[in-house]
Amino acid sequence: MARPMEIQGNLFTLDSPLLGEILGERTVAEFPFFALKKARQLEPMTFQAEGVSIEVSCGKHGIATIYDKEILLYVASIMTDLVDRGGSPARTIRFTAHDLFRITGSNASKRSYAYLIDALRRLRNTTIETNIATGGETQEDNFSWLDRFRVVYAEDVRGEKRVKYIEVTVCDWFYRAVLRDRRLAAYDLDYFTLTPIQRRLYEIAMFHCHPGQPFTLGLEEVAQRMGCGVARLRNARAEITKVAELDSLPGFSLSLHSEKVPTAGRPRLQTLVTFTAHAFQRARPIIPQMASLANSDDVRSDEGLKVFEDLGDVTAEAA
Repeated sequence: MARPMEIQGNLFTLDSPLLGEILGERTVAEFPFFALKKARQLEPMTFQAEGVSIEVSCGKHGIATIYDKEILLYVASIMTDLVDRGGSPARTIRFTAHDLFRITGSNASKRSYAYLIDALRRLRNTTIETNIATGGETQEDNFSWLDRFRVVYAEDVRGEKRVKYIEVTVCDWFYRAVLRDRRLAAYDLDYFTLTPIQRRLYEIAMFHCHPGQPFTLGLEEVAQRMGCGVARLRNARAEITKVAELDSLPGFSLSLHSEKVPTAGRPRLQTLVTFTAHAFQRARPIIPQMASLANSDDVRSDEGLKVFEDLGDVTAEAA
C-alpha cells in the first residue's frame, strides 16, 4: 500500500498527518522507562519486580524523558492508523514536525524545533536492557528506542533553513509491542498538558482500572512504577496527594488511605493508592489538519539530509 500522503514535485512521501487517536502501548506505559524531569539525567534507572527486570542507561545527552515519549506515542499511533486502513507499516516512519506539534499542542517556535531534535538524540542514545518479551519473542533485549533518525531541511527564499520532515526507525522491540501485541489504549489529548508525575499516574490508571472497577496499589509500588524509587518515596507521597486533591487526571480520580498490614511482628501501617475511572470518559477527537510544507517555489536547493546513527553523528543544527 502506498504511503498516505505524497507531495507533488518532491521526491518523498509522508506517513503524517495523523488522523486517528493517540494510542499508547501497555508495556511501555506500565513500567518506568523514562526520566521524569527535563533536566539531563545521566544516572541509570533500574526496576526489579515480579520477575521483570529493566535497566535504562544513556550517553552524554541523558536518558530519554517522559516528554520525549510523545514522539513514540505519535509514531505508534501513525503505525496503528496505517494498519487499520489496510497498510503494512515498516519500522521507518516519516512525518512533519508541524503535525507532531499539532497533536501535542506545542508551538512551532525555534525553541520547540531545537527541543524536538534533542529529544530524538535522547531516544536514539538511551539504552534499555530488559527481559520483557514483545511479539511473543522471549529473550534478553538490549535496544535504543530509535535505531536511526534523520532530519531533512529545506532552504526558503530568504536563505534560512527549516525542517522539512523527520524520519525515524523504531527498534524491533517497540515495533513488535505496537503491531504484534496490540495492547493499545487511546490517550486523552489533555495528557500532553500534564506534569511528569501526572502522566505516569494517568498511564497506570488507564491500563488497570475501568468504570466500576477501582484499582489499588501500595504507595511504594506506585512510586516504583512511576520511576521515583524508594529514595523519593516521601516526595512521591506528597506529589500523589496533591494530584488526588486537585483531581487533575483526565478520566480518572485517585485517593490515598492507610491500613494495617499483618507482619511476623507488629502490624505495619501501609499507604494504599486507589485509582477510580470516571463513569463517562471524555472524548476529544483529533481535528485533521494538513501540515504546511515547503513547496517548490520556496526551496532554492534540494533537501539537506542529516542522518543520525550513533553518538558521534549527533551534531545537527536545530532549525
